[in-house]
Amino acid sequence: MTQQTINIIGAGIFGLWQAYTLSRAGFKLRIYERSKTPFTSSASWLAGAMLAPYCETEPSQPELLPLSLEALELWRDGPLDVSFNGTLVIAPPRDKVELMGFQKRTEGHDWLKHDAVSAMEPDLEGRFEDALFYKEEAHVAPRPAMQRLLDESIAMGAELILGHEGEDYAAADHTIDTRGIGAANGLSELRPVRGEMAVIRSSEIHLSRPVRLLHPRVPCYIVPWPDQYFMVGATVVESDDEGPVLLRSGLELLGAAFSVHPAFGQAQIIELSAGLRPSLPNNIPRILLQDDRIYVNGAYRHGFLLAPLLAARVYDYINTGAIDERLLHASGD
Repeated sequence: MTQQTINIIGAGIFGLWQAYTLSRAGFKLRIYERSKTPFTSSASWLAGAMLAPYCETEPSQPELLPLSLEALELWRDGPLDVSFNGTLVIAPPRDKVELMGFQKRTEGHDWLKHDAVSAMEPDLEGRFEDALFYKEEAHVAPRPAMQRLLDESIAMGAELILGHEGEDYAAADHTIDTRGIGAANGLSELRPVRGEMAVIRSSEIHLSRPVRLLHPRVPCYIVPWPDQYFMVGATVVESDDEGPVLLRSGLELLGAAFSVHPAFGQAQIIELSAGLRPSLPNNIPRILLQDDRIYVNGAYRHGFLLAPLLAARVYDYINTGAIDERLLHASGD
């Protein structure tokens, strides 16, 4: 049987999980990436990589939770170093109503009192009276994870083509387009959602899991990365502005981190970045069969979490023609 060849356009988290899954299945792969350095032009480069099916599921999206839980199991069984330490959601005492509202809107949590919060995150001792703990959730350091997926794919025979511009691709049996906003010309429903983040470094505080701070105006999350780095993120703005982080947004992000713990006031600011998340009308990623391509797009805030599930469903379609109607749609559906 002739080995099928697959082109993958884009080396963000969607493209990399596609590459890993299909390389492992024995397909011959070419990965086309527009940047000359892997990942740096993708929205995934700026991700917090929280694998948080409960915290990220909005009440208006009940179909997202079962997909997210299925994807989380694929992360558990995958090749990457994933921290299954849960998620801690906190709020200042004056904003306890925010915590109570979040409790009502989500599932999969335990309500913790201050002693339990301090036992779970000793560096937060005495700072928060109540918290919600989502014990089934996880997180991963995004940039090492992306590099590992790429390395594994190349080791299995995938070819990486960097600095590729335009639409000149070698002939292939299938083309999988994962370019995010770069595919907007082919996907009319796609829209950009701006996100901003900071990377800081501090040796004065330790966190074992993502911490989400609820606030009526400036909610944020802090994700621990290796080597005393922390990613601070929050903003979701309906905008196509790819410009640098605005001063107000930067102050709000860093101020929110400081409000979680004053030790962050002594942290080094390593990076302030902004990017555009590709999003579809219902904010749920989708596989779309259109124009002789398989589009995998619409990551919104769920790209890292759902990437392995989307890759598994593309493999099923290519291998057997199976269609998961929750995720995969033909043009016009």
